[in-house]
Amino acid sequence: MTATTASPTTLVPDDHVVVLFGATGDLAKRKLLPGLFRLSQVGLLPRGVRIIGTSPVELDEAGFRAHVRDSLAQFAHPAPTDEEQDAFAPILTYAVSTADDVSALVAAVDRAGAEIGGSPRLLHYLSVPPVAFAPMVTALGGTNLTDSRARIILEKPFGHDEDSAKALNELLHSRFHEDQIFRIDHFLGKEDVQNILAARFANSVFEPVWNRHHVSHVQIDVPETLGLEGRAGFYEGTGAFRDMVVTHLFQALGIVAMERPDALHGESLAQQKLAVFEALAPVDPARVVRGQYEGYLDEPGVAPDSTTETFVALEVQIDNPRWDGVPFYLRTGKNLAQGRRVITLGFHRPQHDLFGGDHRPAALSFEIAEPGALTLHMLAKEPGPEMLLGRAPMSFAYKSAQGERNELEAYQRLLHDAMTGDRTLFTRARGIERLWEVAAPLLAAPPAVQPYAPGSWGPDAIHDLVAPHEWHLPDATADSI
Repeated sequence: MTATTASPTTLVPDDHVVVLFGATGDLAKRKLLPGLFRLSQVGLLPRGVRIIGTSPVELDEAGFRAHVRDSLAQFAHPAPTDEEQDAFAPILTYAVSTADDVSALVAAVDRAGAEIGGSPRLLHYLSVPPVAFAPMVTALGGTNLTDSRARIILEKPFGHDEDSAKALNELLHSRFHEDQIFRIDHFLGKEDVQNILAARFANSVFEPVWNRHHVSHVQIDVPETLGLEGRAGFYEGTGAFRDMVVTHLFQALGIVAMERPDALHGESLAQQKLAVFEALAPVDPARVVRGQYEGYLDEPGVAPDSTTETFVALEVQIDNPRWDGVPFYLRTGKNLAQGRRVITLGFHRPQHDLFGGDHRPAALSFEIAEPGALTLHMLAKEPGPEMLLGRAPMSFAYKSAQGERNELEAYQRLLHDAMTGDRTLFTRARGIERLWEVAAPLLAAPPAVQPYAPGSWGPDAIHDLVAPHEWHLPDATADSI
């Protein structure tokens, strides 16, 4: 493939056969196929590579290439030219597979490896519903596709409780070594999640105040404006807590709360995140608000008496010296007022407040977008003869400050990391199991769901949950800070 941006040879993965399970599905169409194409554009695909799409759908090679062309035309950024599409097509092929029969896939992998020559690595991406993980891993285990050259990526959620997560890990470990397993969380692949580490550890102004002596509370807020989008079959058995909190929001908490690692890659970062998870107190159901948007029960595929939550807000505590007594508030849900990804550290009021008044204390917010922003919300004197204070946000927008960034989107970065064997931003078996342990009390005794209006910020009870603090995203009456 012709690269539009030169890349250091150390970043180019070894030769690969990439097997994309669920290749005709929505995630593959929107993210994975455009992601692989983008890696080819910037010179970060292997020099020798074949991409094999596979699913139960009857499709030949020409049909799959047409499907990929349509996917790239809709979702690739920047939009591909006809010449780029034509150059990408020859590395694409397709094989029908099911959990009962992967023989055509095995033959396709063997042919692709022979075409590349040598000993190419093998990367399986299971872009399939979680219920299909175990059957597909079992099917692969009966072939030569799980040997030492192979790696496997699994989408979230990884299990639905502690027992199922342990069982899935046990099955995976019977076919793959742990260092071959990549449990993906695309939230961690976002450039600006990693910028939290850069802001904290590269600037001495932040690290000294990153603790309970200065931070009164932390909020991780990921509201969505989208509804089910036709995913009732998945969502009814999952809900907002399993879908978002155990996966994305707890992982983000690990990044925010960790101790300083020896290095920002490899096992050092993973061990510091795991230390946070081990220190997490079990979720107290009394400190959880579950909601369901009005009209959810009318969605196609939703049970008329469903108690699945489409919204959840909760408080968790970390039992270690740095964060003792500091509440972490997490909120996410469907059909909310805005689509945002914001992590906020709220600071204590000054011990001796010279100014008085009912002012919201200072806060530091990270907007997790591509690109995102960092905002320090301070108080400053308002113009005029009196000593009156007003909000004074100081913002750093990565795009405006650094110009157009040649960054990779989350899935693109993580696909590339998996091909190079870099597991830094992927979750480990023990971390996944520990988070389900923490979640167990809530799963055993969830509070009743409360209704909320689509386009709102969730049930009114969320304000009592964070009192005496306030949510840092706007609500029905307050302005955004």
